[in-house]
Amino acid sequence: MKQRELGRTGLMVSEICLGTMTFGQQNTEAEGHAQLDMAVEHGINFIDTAELYSIPPRAETAGSTEKIIGSWLKARGGREKLLIASKVVGRTAMPWFRPDGEEARLTPRQIRYAVEGSLRRLGTDYIDLYQLHWPDRQVNLFGSNGTTFQGVPKDDAVPLEETLGVLGDLVTEGKIRHVGLSNETAWGVMQCVAASKNGLPRVASIQNAYNLINRTFEIGLAEIALREKVGLLAYSPLAQGYLTGKYLDGARPPGARTTLFDRGQRYQKPGVDEAIRAYHALAREEGLDPVQLALAFVTSRSFVTSNIIGATSVEQLRVILGSVDVVITPELEKKINAIHQVHSNPAP
Repeated sequence: MKQRELGRTGLMVSEICLGTMTFGQQNTEAEGHAQLDMAVEHGINFIDTAELYSIPPRAETAGSTEKIIGSWLKARGGREKLLIASKVVGRTAMPWFRPDGEEARLTPRQIRYAVEGSLRRLGTDYIDLYQLHWPDRQVNLFGSNGTTFQGVPKDDAVPLEETLGVLGDLVTEGKIRHVGLSNETAWGVMQCVAASKNGLPRVASIQNAYNLINRTFEIGLAEIALREKVGLLAYSPLAQGYLTGKYLDGARPPGARTTLFDRGQRYQKPGVDEAIRAYHALAREEGLDPVQLALAFVTSRSFVTSNIIGATSVEQLRVILGSVDVVITPELEKKINAIHQVHSNPAP
């Protein structure tokens, strides 16, 4: 398992990061522990979670994923060998994250509340990377409007300087080590980079969706990631499981995430099935597992710091981990890009 530097922090993270959002609903505590054990055995030192998790968000399961990671850390030890990333929710009306049903915002007071909760559930004194799960301002989130720009609404967003200011204080206090973004735009990243020149903490990473049927990160953010060293932590590298082909033609296999929760609308758009079939045909032509091809492509990108993978069984995780042995040669990349030219970003 290769490692890459997290931004300019000097910390080296595994090129594969274990995503854990299924822990607490689709996966039991014991299953979560088994996945964590396997990940560490294969050289993964980077674990991603959030106060929001498990997914889908529900009042009764909020924070359950952090608790499962915390119980595993308590049982196994070795905290100092791991890098743990968590997130504070952005602006949301979901009433269970803050006391008395208060609307969650990225204010200094609420961020402190969120950090303390995550530390308690994880059973640790510090979080290595603390990320803003999504912005406080109004933006197009989670592919809701595709790539259509809806204009800049009048907004009452919490000033970025206030949000970054309290994160800087938390770094000084030793409760978090570094700061990251998630579901952010090119404009948002550069605002944060500029703010760091005024003594505010510099963001180390950005966690956005990136996969074969959503390469929109390449359009503007990839150059920023490379030039400013704000590397991508790529989530949904299998497009929420759609790139496995299990949902082709509207199929809904028992126990699959979309079958259980009906939350796959981001990947149920015109042209998606055609693109997936094209990538599967390429995998067959190359003698590759289509899952490993999709994952290896993401991991191979120069602007990707770590590829956040997720599984609901150790069998799935074993296949996923095998993707590190797949090499994206220049010839294979040309074939991938030829498909992308015809089937560009059907699921942004």
